[in-house]
Amino acid sequence: MWSRVLRAVGVSGGLARGLFTMQLKTVEFESLFTDGLKTVAELFSKNKYELRIAGGAVRDLLSGKQPDDVDFATTATPDRMKELFQAAGIRLINNKGEKHGTITARVNNQNFEITTLRVDVVTDGRHADVQFTTDWQADAQRRDLTINAMFLDLDGTLYDYFDGYEDLKNHKVRFVGDPSQRIQEDYLRIMRYFRFYGKVAKEAGDHDPKALKSIKQYAKGLAGISGERIWLELKKTLVGNHAAHLINLMYDLDVAQYIGLPVIEGNLEELNKVCKNAHHHSPKPMTVLSALFRTQDDVLRLDLRLKISKEEKQLGLFIVKYRRDLIKADGADPLKPYRDFIIDSREPDVQSRVCELLKYQGEEKLLKAMEQWSIPRFPVSGHDLRRIGIVSGKEIGTMLQELRNTWKKSGYLMDKEELLSMVKSP
Repeated sequence: MWSRVLRAVGVSGGLARGLFTMQLKTVEFESLFTDGLKTVAELFSKNKYELRIAGGAVRDLLSGKQPDDVDFATTATPDRMKELFQAAGIRLINNKGEKHGTITARVNNQNFEITTLRVDVVTDGRHADVQFTTDWQADAQRRDLTINAMFLDLDGTLYDYFDGYEDLKNHKVRFVGDPSQRIQEDYLRIMRYFRFYGKVAKEAGDHDPKALKSIKQYAKGLAGISGERIWLELKKTLVGNHAAHLINLMYDLDVAQYIGLPVIEGNLEELNKVCKNAHHHSPKPMTVLSALFRTQDDVLRLDLRLKISKEEKQLGLFIVKYRRDLIKADGADPLKPYRDFIIDSREPDVQSRVCELLKYQGEEKLLKAMEQWSIPRFPVSGHDLRRIGIVSGKEIGTMLQELRNTWKKSGYLMDKEELLSMVKSP
């Protein structure tokens, strides 16, 4: 439930200042108030420091969603936060982000990541030197997108300086202030624009023209961003809404060449088809992205740029290799080629990869059956053959393969006795 409180207008830092506040009272918001949060809130309030929910959690709460993670912002400096927590006997953990203003405290088996308000003093497109502040608008102004630049007080008051709430309601994705300036501060914001467009926008193609112009102008800046950071954003884009549209847009705006995607030979037609096939089946990011690749070398080149995981690399190589060769056969059991492949394969986690392949191919019914299928165990071993007098290793190998083929033809139904009855004793 919302109630409107005020709107004040002014000008600060070259950006139109339009502080908009509303009162939030929802089940999702109230559920955040664990004993741990109450303890932290009381500590900050008692010491006269402001503490507000920041970033993505605000966006989720305004959308009626329960946040997965909740980050906080405060007017207290990192040193002061450490003093407060230590005096209260609260354990501090993982404080690698302290130089950027972030302190993590553990209260009642719950982690609280709290960051001091800050402004960027110097930026180089990858990193920023920051200075701490107590100005909430100044902190909001340094953030990337309007929908990520809002704060929510623990009394339920929304603080929105750049029309983020309006943009969220209207499913718009806009940079805070001048897109060119925001992008030059951190070129990764180009990838974040695509990711959040897939998360927020209702329609493909409903972009802010200024944002697209700036992305195209500064796309080359992504060449200096680490592959790991780019891949984190790209993965979320691939499994969000409008994935095909957004990947096509990356090509149109000259982004693709700087993030490891095939520049000339990218198969966008295949990508469009796979996105349509797989979207409703929760595909893995690499399942979708594999559609762009014409050869396995494209997967290897992507790995060189983005440093994808071994599992992601193997999935990409698997799909590119088998998407044409491993297809359903005509007949009463269209799943049989996939089952036989799994039975014969020595690759780890092969059933999971076959499921991703079926998503890629748009085989909805086969996917459901495959997900429910338990891999049967071939019932005959070399030891069983030795017991009936076959001792030659070569002969055992040949016989096991013949029995395996017979077992597969039976639909994996023949048991050990039935199979061994077909073997002629020496």
